[in-house]
Amino acid sequence: MASRLSELVIKCVDPQRLADFWSEVLGFTTLDDDGDEVEIGPASGFGGLQPTLIFSRSTDPRPERLRIHIDVNPTDRDQDAELERLLGIGARHADVGQTGEESWYVLQDPEGNEFCLLRRRLDD
Repeated sequence: MASRLSELVIKCVDPQRLADFWSEVLGFTTLDDDGDEVEIGPASGFGGLQPTLIFSRSTDPRPERLRIHIDVNPTDRDQDAELERLLGIGARHADVGQTGEESWYVLQDPEGNEFCLLRRRLDD
């Protein structure tokens, strides 16, 4: 039997702010919140097909590139509509040397963590 990714822990300055942002991006709900850590995931909770995300308060955020990078795909709209939605909830464009020919957008969450919005639509 193989292992399966069950959760991702992301160190951050403001766990609630990032949990709110990523809940909007992914359609997740808050599963646990102790003030210093906020866990979000699908309504079915921990242990399903999708991993949960835990935002853990850190007073020492890493200014260099993160070791983790999240890609998201639209599920119920096209890429351009999803881009507008993400920008509307606090994402911003990131310049990492793109040529303009890419089929994805590089964005940053409210704390500057880079992630990509891919073109391919996935089933909800």
